[in-house]
Parts: sequence; C-alpha cells; structure tokens
Amino acid sequence: MTIGVIGGGAWGTALAQVAAETEEVLLWARESDVVDGINRARENIVFLPGVPLSPAIRATASLADLASCSILLVVPPAQYLRALLGELPQTDRPLILCSKGLEAGTRKLMSEVAAEAHPDAPIAVLSGPTFAHEVAARLPAAVTLACRDEARGRLLAEAIARPFFRPYLSTDVIGAEIGGAVKNVLAIACGIVEGRGLGQNARAALISRGFAEMTRFGLAKGARAETLAGLSGLGDLVLTCSSVSSRNFSLGVGIGQGRAAADLLADRKSVAEGAFTAPVLQQAAREVGVDMPVVDAVCALLGGEAAVDDVIGGLLSRPIRAEA
Repeated sequence: MTIGVIGGGAWGTALAQVAAETEEVLLWARESDVVDGINRARENIVFLPGVPLSPAIRATASLADLASCSILLVVPPAQYLRALLGELPQTDRPLILCSKGLEAGTRKLMSEVAAEAHPDAPIAVLSGPTFAHEVAARLPAAVTLACRDEARGRLLAEAIARPFFRPYLSTDVIGAEIGGAVKNVLAIACGIVEGRGLGQNARAALISRGFAEMTRFGLAKGARAETLAGLSGLGDLVLTCSSVSSRNFSLGVGIGQGRAAADLLADRKSVAEGAFTAPVLQQAAREVGVDMPVVDAVCALLGGEAAVDDVIGGLLSRPIRAEA
C-alpha cells in the first residue's frame, strides 16, 4: 500500500514520517525546494529542518502522481483546501482531512468542502494535540480519527496507527473539526495573555472559558459534548494554549507584546490558522446565536480595532454571570 500526503508543510511532513514506518509514502508539495530537499537530502529544509526523513518517503510536485495511492492524507492550510482539491483528479480513495479551520466566505467545515470537491471519496478527519516536530521524532501522541462510517473509520485508523501514534475512533466528524478550528483562535488569546505578562491564573481561566465557548458553538452545530471534551477539543486546546511551539500561541505572544498582527503574519513562512479562522468563526457563531466573547476579542485585536489593554479590560468588566 502507498499512502499519499497532500501538503509539504511541517505537519504534512510529520504525517508522512509516521506513515513511512510501514508503508511507501508519496508526498505532494507545491514548493520545488521542499520536493528537492526531501528527494535529495531526505529533509524538509523549509518547514521541518533538522529531521532526517525516511527513505520510504518520495516527494512530487504533481498531484496526478497520487492517483495510485490507497489513502490520501490532506494537509494544506484550511483556506487552500478547496482550490487544492479542485486540482486533484477526481478520486474515490479515502480522504483523511488534517486541516483545521472554517472556509472563509462559506463558513463550511473542511469535510463539507471536501465532499463538494470529491463527492465519491469517503471522508475522515484527523485531529488532536500534536506538534509536528514531536510526532516526526516518534514521541508518543494520540489523536481523534473521525469518520461517519464506523467500519471504514476503523480500517483507516488501523492503517495509520503506529506504536507511538495512537488514533481513537469517533463518528462525530463535526465535533472533531470544530474542536480543531476553535482551539486555534483560543490559542492566540492565550498567547496574548502570555505576551502581556498576565500570569498563569489568567491563562487557566481563559482556557476554561474558551472551552465553554467551544462547547456552546459545537453543540449548536451538532457536535457531541464528549468529542469536544476529548483529544480533538480540550486536548488540542490545552496543548496549543501552553507552548510557543504553537504558531497561534506565538502569534498571540507577539500581539501581547505590542506588535501589530499584520506585521507578525507577514513575517511568517508557516500559517497561523487561527488568524484566518477567527473572523469566519465569529460570523458562524453569530449565525447560530452563540456568544463567543474571547473570539470577538481576538478578532478585534487581529483587525487592529482596539488596543490589547482595552480588550482585556472589556473581558474583565463583563457582567457577573453563572458559570456555564
């Protein structure tokens, strides 16, 4: 069996490394230097430098080359998913979506976008608390593998499971996706707390209240509470709200230190998904009547609409209410 990986960023490369433990892997990347570096030097020098890659991984710049792959792991930035799947020849092979976000404009989940682009392809979602460099180094990790078809989900989980990489099964695709999308926005908020020097108490409170927002929104969209409290929700939230290894958290740190969000985003090679998801999530929450004040605050700061101290003061001065 050959497993295909669509996306040559850090996470796509780490997943290729996982799959290459037992299978041949074909990794597609748009960047020619990524393709050349993997094939010639066995290293993704652009997005995951310093990690020797398995000889079972081969890179290509042609999506057509992936037609013979048995399973496709789809790992582009969320806002590029529709265009990229539009370039991929129509397939009935399983697509495991590993991108986290909501599509701008349509506010659709990645599974909805993929189903429109490839209606004959079975869809699954892979999400959970994973830093690419740790996974690539074979450090233990656990994720959610969500698929509405439970039997197919089990087969896909068995295909990607490794001794150090453990998928837990779910049929709640919506919950797995919402957890991954919302936590990126909340990680920016926690980074702002860190950058502003507001302390661990404030960060713990923000994680808790942010999780409440995630849960309210998820339930309104049809997710299950236990999914949101699992690896793809709370687990991923705790990880990305606690370390500068998170691109979203580190973006927030810079904003908290007084740098403009636009300048920080312009300096990055890799994508901080939460910056693009935040305004889309804000609109989606308003559509279903869900209050998400932390998300609103992040949007205000990303858009340069308010100063950090004013936004923090606004959150702290909200009316006293019951915890829910």
